[in-house]
Amino acid sequence: MNEDNLKISNQLCFPLYACSKEIIKKYKPLLDNLDLTYTQYIVMMVMWEQQEINVTNLGKILYLDSGTLTPVLKKLEEKKYLLRSRNKSDERILNVKITKKGNDLKNEAKDIYQHMSSCISLSKEDSITLYNLLYKILNTIS
Repeated sequence: MNEDNLKISNQLCFPLYACSKEIIKKYKPLLDNLDLTYTQYIVMMVMWEQQEINVTNLGKILYLDSGTLTPVLKKLEEKKYLLRSRNKSDERILNVKITKKGNDLKNEAKDIYQHMSSCISLSKEDSITLYNLLYKILNTIS
């Protein structure tokens, strides 16, 4: 076994983990103002776009399993941002629909993207390259 393989400086996973953690930390004060966690925020971003979706497809988009998604959806429903309901033609399917209050929250969140863009000093080209590389990784390990 090559011991260099166990050095943290040789691990691709570590800078990915550290970047993710640090970026989410930058989101925290912005999301605290909306009373959302980061996971709740990414769910709401999908909901603002889709308006209605089943939980299985939501999980696929966000790379989250139902064990993670269920409590998040429950909390967002308690806040009256979403409604969960069983599909009438197939009771095994759980649908999620955004409410008016959930759609109204989008206006309060509209400046988050701009604020976060200013925190990460990458050129537009580097941002696009990084985005594409990250999705390339996600698509090969999923």
